[in-house]
Amino acid sequence: MASPSSEDLKTIHFISLGCPKNRVDSEVMLGVAAEAGFALTDEAEDAEVIVVNTCGFIGEAKQESIDTIFEMAEMKKVGACKKLVVTGCLSQRYPKELSEQMGEVDHFLGSSDMLKLRNVLDGDAARVLVGNPADWVLKATDPRIITGSAVSAYLKIAEGCNRSCSFCTIPSFRGKQRSRSLDDIVAEARNLVDQGIFEIDLISQDTISWGRDQTKEERRALADMVRAVADVDGVGWVRLFYLYPENIDEALIEVLRDHPKVAKYVDMPLQHAADEMLARMRRGHGKDRQKRVVERLRTAIPDLSFRTAFIVGHPGETEAEFEELVDFVKWAQFEHVGVFKYSDEESSRSAEIEGKVDEKTIAKRHRKLMTTQRAISRKKNKALLGKELDVLVEGVSEEHEFVMKGRHMGQAPDVDGSVFLSGGEAYAGQLRRVRIEQASDYDLVGELLDPDGPPPKARKRTALRIIGAPDAANYR
Repeated sequence: MASPSSEDLKTIHFISLGCPKNRVDSEVMLGVAAEAGFALTDEAEDAEVIVVNTCGFIGEAKQESIDTIFEMAEMKKVGACKKLVVTGCLSQRYPKELSEQMGEVDHFLGSSDMLKLRNVLDGDAARVLVGNPADWVLKATDPRIITGSAVSAYLKIAEGCNRSCSFCTIPSFRGKQRSRSLDDIVAEARNLVDQGIFEIDLISQDTISWGRDQTKEERRALADMVRAVADVDGVGWVRLFYLYPENIDEALIEVLRDHPKVAKYVDMPLQHAADEMLARMRRGHGKDRQKRVVERLRTAIPDLSFRTAFIVGHPGETEAEFEELVDFVKWAQFEHVGVFKYSDEESSRSAEIEGKVDEKTIAKRHRKLMTTQRAISRKKNKALLGKELDVLVEGVSEEHEFVMKGRHMGQAPDVDGSVFLSGGEAYAGQLRRVRIEQASDYDLVGELLDPDGPPPKARKRTALRIIGAPDAANYR
C-alpha cells in the first residue's frame, strides 16, 4: 500500500506538559498519529486535532494543564481544530470531574492509554477512554517519534512507583512499578541509535528499583542493564536519572566509575536532610544514610557530577530543620540542585500533617537555598577554567543564532547548564574537544580545539511544544 502524500495527511498538534517521562508518552502518541496518517504541525491554529498531554502532580502543574486545555479549546472557534484530546496524569487522576466540567474536550485518555489515540483518530472511540494505569508498559515495538534534541533521547525503563513518600500521589494515578525487560530496553536503545541518537538517558520514577517487581527468573541487576545499554554499538553516552538514596551496590558504582560510555553522573533526589523531616516525608531513612551514600559515591567516583532535589516548606519544617538542610548542601557541594516549594496535594499524607508553613516563609527559604547552591555551582564551574573537556554538540543556541552550544558529560539535557562554543565550526551530534575559557553560575564558554571534521549523521530535530512543569520524579 502506498504511503499517503503530504497533501493527504491530516494535521495534528501536540503539547506535552511536565516531566521527561511525559515527553516519552507524547512521543509514542506522535508515533501513533504518524501511523494513522497525521502530520505534526507546530502551529495549534493549523491543526485538525490537538492533543494536550497533561501533568497532574502538584497544584502549579495542574493549573498549567487546565489553562492550556482552555487555551487550546479556543482553537475550535478560531482555528482548524475539529477534535481536542486530553491525555496524561490529570485526566487519569480526575476523569469524572474533567469530563463533566470540560465540554469543549472531545476525548479523555489517561496516563497509560497512549495507544488508544489510534481509536480516537480513526473516529471510533468513546469520549472517556481512561483505563487502569497498570495495564500498559512501553515496549520497543511501540511507535515513537523522538522530539526535541537531535542528539539525545530518554529511554523509560519502568512505569509507576512502589514508594510511599507522604507528599507524593504518583502511585495512585501511575500505578505500581512495572519494569521493562532488559532485552526490550536494549532493543529500544538500538532503535534510538539507528535514528542518530548519541546520548541515552535512562529514566523511571524509581530507577534504583528497576527489576525488583519481576520474577526471579527475569530479574537482572541494574548495573547489568546499564552496561548492556552502554555496550550497544553506536551509543555514545548513557546517563542515569532518579536513583533513590539507598545503599548503592558495588556493581553499579563500578559501571558508573569504569565504563567509558556511562556518564559519571548521578541524579538522586534527597528531598531533605533533617531526620525529623525525612521521617515526616516517610522516606525510610535518615540523614546519616544520605551522608554515607554521598560520601561513598564521591570517594569511589572522584569526578562524579551529582544532581539532587529538595523540598522546602513541607508541613512541620522548623527554621532549625531548614538550616540543617542548608548546612547539608554546603557540606555535600552538589554540582546541581533543584529546589521545590511544597504545596498541599489532596489525598497525600503530607496534606494532613499539622504545622503548615506560610507561603512567605516558603519563598524565603527557597531563595536562601537557591542562593546557597548558586555560589557552589559558580565555584564548581570556575574550577573548570583552563581544563579540556569532551563536549557533545547539541545545536544552535537559543540566545544567539550564530553560537553553537553543547554539554560536557557532567551536564544533563534540559536541567543543567550548557557549554557555548567558540573558535570554529561545530555540528549537532559531534563530540568535540573543548578548552573552558569562561564560567558563570550555570553555563560555560569553551574554545574548540580539535579539527572541524565532517558533519555527523545526526537525526533531524522534530519539534514538540514542551511546557516544563515540576518533575514528579525529582519531587518524590
